[in-house]
Amino acid sequence: MSQALDQLREIISRLRAPGGCPWDREQTASSLCSSLIEEAYEVVDAIEREHPSDLEEELGDLLINILMQAEIASEQEGFTADSIAATAAEKLVRRHPHVFGESSAGTSDAVLVQWEEIKRAERKAKGLDQTRKASLLDGVARAFPALVRAQKIQKKAAKVRFDWEKAGDVVEKIREEIAEVEAELADLESPGAKERLAEEAGDLLFAVVNLTRFLSIDAESALHAAISKFETRFHAMECAVPEEREFKDLSFDEMNALWEAAKKSERSP
Repeated sequence: MSQALDQLREIISRLRAPGGCPWDREQTASSLCSSLIEEAYEVVDAIEREHPSDLEEELGDLLINILMQAEIASEQEGFTADSIAATAAEKLVRRHPHVFGESSAGTSDAVLVQWEEIKRAERKAKGLDQTRKASLLDGVARAFPALVRAQKIQKKAAKVRFDWEKAGDVVEKIREEIAEVEAELADLESPGAKERLAEEAGDLLFAVVNLTRFLSIDAESALHAAISKFETRFHAMECAVPEEREFKDLSFDEMNALWEAAKKSERSP
């Protein structure tokens, strides 16, 4: 494994060196951000599809992105691939004192509580957030997709018992947010209506994520499943359109009938 990693690092270094690949040489840490995110999502997709060979390939693509970031930093006398590994190893040991130290944590919940306490101590030691009072919600990266970030923020709030008592309360909150969206829809011609509508739509989305989180459902996974279901049904609709007609030329009623037929076929044995 070490030999293969060294070979990959040497290849990336060669691509970045004078006389290497023009595209690779032009890349910066910032320009590679979108690729890094895309590769991470493709890794998750391969996991969800339970496709080991694709997963191996996608993890390789993600590793290339990580090593490329390390190479760019090392060219500026910053961190290196070795320092990344060393820092990660030290962090794992530091955050698992119940394994490598003297503390104890017999359950996953106890481990997570200890993990958060260690993270807060680390931030304090680094002198972070000195310009403002520290928050219990600190530590959730703003770069996370909004759906993921919403769920993580809500989980942090729930840990200090700022949470709903039962799922029905969250459903009632969703109804309240829907009513506020409807109120703005009824007044679209007034100044600032679109801005207020965007705000209320955001509140509605946040409330729905709260429901999934309360029910221990991962919002990101649930939405991915819903998207896949929509894609499957839509493709079934397209396949059901007679050859002499175009899908876009169908009336709404015809499309809706095809949609209902696609749903019914899913329930058929």
